[in-house]
Parts: sequence; structure tokens; C-alpha cells
Amino acid sequence: MVATPQTVPRRRRSWTGWRFVGPFMAVFALVFLAPIAYSIYLSLFRTQLIGGTAFVGADNYLKALADPQFWSAFGNVALFLVVQVPIMLFLALLVALAIDSGRLYGTSFFRIAVFLPYAVPAVVATLMWGFMYGSQFGLIGNLNDSLGLSLPDPLSADLILASLGNIVTWEFVGYNMLILYSALRVVNPSLYEAAEIDGASQVRIVFAIKLPALRGALLIATIFSIIGSFQLFTEPAILKDLAPNAITTYFTPNYYAYELSFSGQQYNYSATVAIVMGVITMIVAYVVQLRGMRKEVR
Repeated sequence: MVATPQTVPRRRRSWTGWRFVGPFMAVFALVFLAPIAYSIYLSLFRTQLIGGTAFVGADNYLKALADPQFWSAFGNVALFLVVQVPIMLFLALLVALAIDSGRLYGTSFFRIAVFLPYAVPAVVATLMWGFMYGSQFGLIGNLNDSLGLSLPDPLSADLILASLGNIVTWEFVGYNMLILYSALRVVNPSLYEAAEIDGASQVRIVFAIKLPALRGALLIATIFSIIGSFQLFTEPAILKDLAPNAITTYFTPNYYAYELSFSGQQYNYSATVAIVMGVITMIVAYVVQLRGMRKEVR
């Protein structure tokens, strides 16, 4: 008798995985993809007093790329990024190294104290610092009156960007410290023991072991900080009433888009500005990530 091959039963397609990720995908599409698609749709039209809403294609994008107010806003956040982000990450790195060294008394309390400002809402933090900055009613004004000083006004046009940088640094040093400290905690302790046996100093251990181990965490913190800098909105929006002569309606790109939409009723152009800024943010973040990954490979 000739043996006939057994028929292999066809496996049914399993939908178990999709049942788990389905609710997330639905929410993700509703709250993330749909608003982006709608913003792109809005950016292709223009509403006019005469003629109503008309399709204009890429005209809004060409207008945004030639808009001096948009580029002024972009210049503010770019300068903010170049100055504030390195200072914030450097302070976060120092704090993380100090906590990880084991030579700091009250480590748990110090770690919580540094992280605590991140738990303060940005609106509350901005109002708190804004009233301390006040030269007529706040801490600066009280010091000038009590000590007979003439301290510069932190809410002036020349210092407002530095004042915002101080607020954001105070808010996010603890957040970035936690990222770096978590990366230090996963370093193999045997590396430290081997370095001590070889007679390496603490400074040598930091540069030879700890800093190389922090490259990935520093890259993540840098990307998050870049995105946060380009999204700067809450702090200048709150300080606008306290420093009306220093913060314009186009102080940052996000604030510019907000004013265009809610004050100027220019929803189409506001969506265009938001999309252009989003694309720029993605490009800059991707370039930083690419360069960081190449350095890690080397």
C-alpha cells in the first residue's frame, strides 16, 4: 500500500494580539492621528471675508516660511534651546553623579527635593517665579526697597528669555536627574570594584565608567529637552500679563499659533504654523538621535 501524506490542518488566524492592542490603536488614532490629519486639512484652505473658504494648496506654507514673525519666534526658542538645555542637563548630571557617589548625606531626601519641582504644575511654577521677578511688587522690588539696590528687572525685554530659562530649569532638572540616575543604577558594580583595585580615582571612574554608561540616557534627555524647548508655551503665556512689553504675541511658535487661532481667528494659518514647527522639531530631534547613535556605535 502506498502511504498518503497526512493533511496538515490549516492554522486559523489568531486575533488575540489585536484584541489587546485594538483599544490603544483606536484611542491613538482618535487623539493623535485624527487631529494631525485635520490640521493638515485645515492648512490647505484659507478663509476670507469675501469668497469664504477656498482651497489654496501650499500657499499657507509658503507664507509661513516667509513670515518674519514666525522666524522671530523660532529664533527665540532656538536661542533658548542652545543656552538653557546644556545648562539644565549639566546640572542634572552633577546632581545624578552626586547622589550616585554614595558620599552624600540624606540621599533620599536630596533626591526627592530635587525632583519635587517637577511635580509642581507649570502654571503654578510660572506664577510663583513671576511674582518673585516683579520689580514693583515681588522679591526683586522688595530687595531694591529694603537694601537700596537697583537690580535689573528680570521681566524686561533683555532678560525675559533668561528668566524663562531659569523657570524651566528649576522645573525639569529633577526630571532629567531621575533619567540619568536610573541609568547609573544599572551599571555593573564589578566595574567599580575592578577600577578601585587598579587604583583609579573617583574622577577617573566618572570619566571612564559613569559618563560612557550615561550616553544613551543623555541622548534621551537631550531629545526630550529639544522637543520641550520647541513646544515652549505655558511659561510665556502666563508671564504675558506680568511682562506685556517683553513677551509679544509671536514670542514662541506655539504661542504664535495660539494667538493666530484664538485671537486672530486665523485657524488655517495657525494650523500651518503648528505643522511647520512640528516638522522642524522632528527633523532636529532625528538629527540629534542619529548623531548620538553613531557616537555610541563608535
